[in-house]
Amino acid sequence: MTVKKIAILSPGDMGHAVGQALSEHGFELLTCLAGRSDRTGALARDAGFRISETLNELMVEADLLLSILVPANAETVAQEIAQSLRETGESTLIADCNAISPIRSEYISHIIESAGGRYIDASIIGHPPGRGVPPRFYVSGQYADAMLDLDGKGIAVKALGGDIGRASGIKMCYAALTKGTSTLQVALLTVAESLGLSAELRAELAYSQKSVLENMESGIPRLPPNAHRWVGEMEEIATTFAAEGVTPHFHLGAASIYRLLEQTPYAAESPENIDPNRTLAQTITAAAAQLSGETVEDTDDELESNGGN
Repeated sequence: MTVKKIAILSPGDMGHAVGQALSEHGFELLTCLAGRSDRTGALARDAGFRISETLNELMVEADLLLSILVPANAETVAQEIAQSLRETGESTLIADCNAISPIRSEYISHIIESAGGRYIDASIIGHPPGRGVPPRFYVSGQYADAMLDLDGKGIAVKALGGDIGRASGIKMCYAALTKGTSTLQVALLTVAESLGLSAELRAELAYSQKSVLENMESGIPRLPPNAHRWVGEMEEIATTFAAEGVTPHFHLGAASIYRLLEQTPYAAESPENIDPNRTLAQTITAAAAQLSGETVEDTDDELESNGGN
């Protein structure tokens, strides 16, 4: 089967960019905006999606549906997709591309396949298309090869065999490092701020861990607007680790750090309007203030005073 029409739920930060890239390579992109935010609707229209009025209409038209959501919503939307499959009698290819554990992916595969759909375990590593190296879509399962029609068309598709859970598993291992490391950095910087040692720690990092400090300065200020999405991802990683006999506590702790960042004023931003001038110091001050209950002033603290960002 050749894939020509692709539906994406939901065309948010990653989803709309993936859709736009695929559209530029000749695919027709569809979505349904029922229950979605005004922001998502604007992103979908800007990216050239054709909007279906109902999920059933979408299911009838699409050859392939990509589920690209906040991990916490993956199962709920899978249930909605399954209901639509039953009502329409379609056997649409459904690729769950969310940051979920292999256990959850296996469970969702049963939801989809019991309703007549054809399930693909998938995961995304990398930034949205148009922001450097194309994202990698890892896929596995009986129908995974259908996704190869999309390879090299704004995204890279890498097949990992016929077993459900392999594609979701590689995402769990990768994000355990990347997003997990970011929370360790936030945690230690927040403790240093609470101890009144921010300037001293920054000086030591500038001396002995310069590249790490530079990465923290560029990356950590961008975390709060995304924190609400990554709490669930860390919990899925914890589940994955526990299932393999490895302690889940690293990433349960990581989830708590993202909850802390979600409480800061900067979490109200969207990925499109992140303040490019916000510093590492301001971000850590905001996190520390949530622990102490203080009001955050939008000024630099002593992390900045010893050289700035």
